[in-house]
Amino acid sequence: MTDNGRVLEMTREEFEELVGEALDRIPAELTRLMDNVAVFVEDEPDPKDPDLLGLYEGTPLTERGEWYAGVLPDRITIYRGPTLRMCADREEAVAETEVTVVHEIAHHFGIDDERLHALGYG
Repeated sequence: MTDNGRVLEMTREEFEELVGEALDRIPAELTRLMDNVAVFVEDEPDPKDPDLLGLYEGTPLTERGEWYAGVLPDRITIYRGPTLRMCADREEAVAETEVTVVHEIAHHFGIDDERLHALGYG
């Protein structure tokens, strides 16, 4: 929430564009390595974790083996509500969305939260 108690307003379509732009900024050599993963935008996370900005669900590339075939895509979800509540302006929302997208993609590559925090993507 902003200093004046207001939540940054942005339509679902505008937020989806931010997520798309963040994905576009991922280097092509990394996106080519991404495999069987889909990215979604949802308004709110599970009520048990209302401040969650993003979520990776699936099997990281580092854990896939011979058995990995015919499975549903991994899922990366970026949550609009918590992101907008924590950002004061569009510029901050752009930056936070990019960090969240990178964070969740890193999980797809098998990078854990501890390493991400050390790299500044907490």
